[in-house]
Amino acid sequence: MRVLVIGTGGREHALAAALAKDPAVTEVVAAPGNPGIAQVARLAEVDPMDPAAVAELAVREGAELVVIGPEAPLVAGVADAVRERGIPTFGPSKQAAQLEGSKTFAKDVMVAANVPTAGAVTAETDDQVAAALDAFGKPYVVKNDGLAAGKGVVVTDDRDHAIQHARECGRVVIEEYLDGPEVSLFVVTDGEAAVPLIPAQDFKRIGDGDTGPNTGGMGAYAPLPWADADLVPTVMRTVVEPTLAEMRRRGTPFAGLLYVGLAITSAGPKVIEFNARFGDPETQAVLSLLETPLAGLLLAAASGSLAAHPPLSWSAGSAVTVVVASAGYPGRPRLGDVITGAEAPGVFHAGTGVRDGALVSTGGRVLACTATGRDLAEARLNAYHLVDQIKMDGQQFRTDIALTAAGV
Repeated sequence: MRVLVIGTGGREHALAAALAKDPAVTEVVAAPGNPGIAQVARLAEVDPMDPAAVAELAVREGAELVVIGPEAPLVAGVADAVRERGIPTFGPSKQAAQLEGSKTFAKDVMVAANVPTAGAVTAETDDQVAAALDAFGKPYVVKNDGLAAGKGVVVTDDRDHAIQHARECGRVVIEEYLDGPEVSLFVVTDGEAAVPLIPAQDFKRIGDGDTGPNTGGMGAYAPLPWADADLVPTVMRTVVEPTLAEMRRRGTPFAGLLYVGLAITSAGPKVIEFNARFGDPETQAVLSLLETPLAGLLLAAASGSLAAHPPLSWSAGSAVTVVVASAGYPGRPRLGDVITGAEAPGVFHAGTGVRDGALVSTGGRVLACTATGRDLAEARLNAYHLVDQIKMDGQQFRTDIALTAAGV
């Protein structure tokens, strides 16, 4: 099977690496890719936001499965264009991807499906914003209604900051704050059948102790030793199945990867957000523990045969991912810093490029150092050993990823 992976980040590197290990896969082609992905896949040029160009590339490469990694191409309708050429495609349609593309749309679906989630109001004017902030109270939760590369959310006690963020976004969803630990659950689905992966937890804020501004994610770990055994079955029953049923009812079935972001509140799991693709950096941790061949699983979802797929098999132990970010992130990142020590297995490239023969930073989140271990404590040690090998001027990383959960 020849597989085409669309995207340029750490998530796509992890996907390409897992696909390349599948015995059924003869070749992985990645477009546009990055220097790290080039270690496990052949790179091809394409504009991932151009549906026609991606479809043409898939045909030209003889792809038997196309996996679309990032959210923006999905919202742009790339999956639709490839599927129209008769190629199995893992990723939701343009209409179904609105579960991530519009927070308002996602809330409408959740309300219609009776999915437990935070109360919310969509606001566009200063008066609407002020009224919603006052109605929900502190801490204020303000979300960009559209795509924001994981950085469109502000959670703050500073009302002026909340109002300023809303002005910068234009159209926002203001929500009640959900207290409790957060969990990420990936669900592979063909629109009817749904198969959950193991839950993970990521760390959104830039600094140790969950301080500083939100980012696209500074680290993750899986599985969750503190989670109740019934967490996943509960979420599948109360969130995933009703949501998929509502999407079918609307005539826009969701097939691909449904990312369920949850808060484990005193009243049970509630949805913070949906994404329409694998999350980054949780993907690196979760896929490092998956023993089931990935291509077969994604192809079953893309071809509507997921119900017949065998149960998933997982490695024992734990996985930890630590993100190494560039100076200035999550504000304006400094680009072009030379990177060394990024060749080791488990170092997934996100924002990297090559200049004058040297590996350099090209984005905010640069690398995702991922390792496994018999338990979380060992996985942490192994992940931070990878981090210690990375050298890049101004590099930032958190030192407390999975620290509390590991009990060390």
